[in-house]
Amino acid sequence: MEFNQPKGIYLQIADQIRDRILEHEWTEGERIPSIREMAVSLGVNPNTVTKSYQALTERNIIENQRGLGYFVAADARNTILGELKSEFVREELPRVFRTMRLLGMSVDELAEHFASDRGEKAS
Repeated sequence: MEFNQPKGIYLQIADQIRDRILEHEWTEGERIPSIREMAVSLGVNPNTVTKSYQALTERNIIENQRGLGYFVAADARNTILGELKSEFVREELPRVFRTMRLLGMSVDELAEHFASDRGEKAS
């Protein structure tokens, strides 16, 4: 993992964990690496991983089972999808709409491109 984005390292680690859950690498109820294991594998301070795990725990994506470790929370995948959809609508969609206005592009034109990208026919 390369840590060179403007986003904090602990947030980048949290995003990586989130991605692994979405990609079914880690499933709901599955144990994830301990803080120490994750820190060693990423080459970061354990305190940084602790901060990542705390953030994900607060968002009900992972859970700490005392004495056993951290596990992917039930319904974590849906929680993550909800977060990503909200982020997209809040952060990316306004940029897309602004660009569409600047280009004089309609929603129907966008739908055609979306459909062709998915191999469908626009209605």
